Amino acid sequence: MAVVPYKDKDTSKRDQVAEMFDTISPKYDLLNHVLSGGIDILWRKRAIRELRTSKTPSFAPQTILDVASGTGDFAIEALTLKPKKIIGVDISEGMLAIGREKMKKRGLDHIIEMRAGDSEGLPFADNEFDAVIVSFGVRNFENLLKGLTDMHRVTRPGGVCVVLEFSNPRQFPFKQLYSFYSRTILPLIGRVVSKDASAYTYLPESVQAFPDGSNFLRIYEASGFTNTKWIPLTFGVASIYIGHKLAKS
Repeated sequence: MAVVPYKDKDTSKRDQVAEMFDTISPKYDLLNHVLSGGIDILWRKRAIRELRTSKTPSFAPQTILDVASGTGDFAIEALTLKPKKIIGVDISEGMLAIGREKMKKRGLDHIIEMRAGDSEGLPFADNEFDAVIVSFGVRNFENLLKGLTDMHRVTRPGGVCVVLEFSNPRQFPFKQLYSFYSRTILPLIGRVVSKDASAYTYLPESVQAFPDGSNFLRIYEASGFTNTKWIPLTFGVASIYIGHKLAKS
């Protein structure tokens, strides 16, 4: 059974995730940084560094798609690659509205475009992007394999996909400490700040249920990506996954 934010509602996971992010969007950036102690910023920087060196000493994708972009923080970090265009897509209009305002205030709206879009039916042509990125979004996909397969479809041959996602620490004592924090402290802070108790109860549940590590790599490869790599971060609290789309022979 799928883990969903609102167990009392008879709607799809996609619709519930969209509703949840619409609700918490005004406080989303603040909560992300507070609940992670700011380390989410470092994780994004590391993920973009891994993308840069994933093919050559300095891979420079000109077109980038940021899936489940939210308010666009990962897209902004990807600007260090000096692309010509970044498109961020998300199913939450609340998150997109904040993201668009953020880009406008920073003078980035000519490079970063925020659009409504579903990971399982991306509104783009085959082989359109040099790189596809997603941070803390794939565990929210209704169908993980279908979403990754569509990400593979829009990646050009020879392109790269980088996924940054929460994972489950495996080593004592960090496994036990993280479990206590995510199940006790995180929902409490999230409930007080966002006024949505379900959102930050859903987070640890969705992380626990997510097929991380080598299990994710198997699904990643089933979607079409090759030469995959798993990089644990911060004792396994998060992970970077890199996949390549075969170049045409």
